[in-house]
Amino acid sequence: MEVGSHMHVCGGGETTSLYDEKNFTMQELHANTEPYVGMEFESEEAAMAYYDAYAKYVGFIIRIGNCHRSSHDGSVISRRFLCNKEGFRVNKKVKKLEVRRPRAVTREGCKAMIMVRKDKSGTWIVAKVETRHSHPLGMPPGKVRRRSVQAWSQDEKDKRIHELSAELHRTKQQLAKCQKQLGAVLNDVELHVNHLTRSIQHIVQNVKEVGNQYPSQL
Repeated sequence: MEVGSHMHVCGGGETTSLYDEKNFTMQELHANTEPYVGMEFESEEAAMAYYDAYAKYVGFIIRIGNCHRSSHDGSVISRRFLCNKEGFRVNKKVKKLEVRRPRAVTREGCKAMIMVRKDKSGTWIVAKVETRHSHPLGMPPGKVRRRSVQAWSQDEKDKRIHELSAELHRTKQQLAKCQKQLGAVLNDVELHVNHLTRSIQHIVQNVKEVGNQYPSQL
C-alpha cells in the first residue's frame, strides 16, 4: 500500500478475463504454487492472472473483489480476489403472483481469497491470504469454465467516461488543427496555381505578339 495514502473503496464483480492470457504465461506456469504472503507481481492484472490460473488448477472460479483507491490520483492501490462462492446470496422480495424457477445456490460464505497491495516501487505484493474453502473443490464434469467481464463500480464508470470525454476533446482539437493546416496548404496551392496560370498566359501572349511582329521568322 502506498504510504500516507487515504483510500476509498470501489466495488468488484464476477470474474474473468481482464487480461490477455498470452501475456501471463509465467503466472500460469506457477499455477500449482499455493499463494503466500509476500508473493510479488508486476501488476494487478498479473496477480489476477496467477490467481485465476491457480483457481483453475485447484478447481474453483474466482471473483474480483473490492479495491481501494488512492485519494491523490484515484489509482487502484489494493485489490481482493475471491472465490466465487464468497458471501451469501441476498433473497429479494418476489411478488406473490410472480412465479420464478428457484436459482441454484452459488454463494456459500467461502472465505478463500488473496489481497494484493501496490508498494512505492509499483510492485504488487500479496498482503493477505486464505487458502481454505468451505466447499468441495473441482469443476463439475462437462461444465465449461465461465469467464465474464468485471462489473465496474459507478466511480470506475464515471472515471472512464471522464477519461474518454477528455480524449474526445483532445482528438477534436487535433482534427480542427489539421483542418486549419490543410486549409492553409490548399490556399497556398491555389495561389501558386493561379500565379503559374497567369505566367503561362503572359508567355503565350508574348509569343503571339512576337509572331505578329516577325511573321516570316516563325
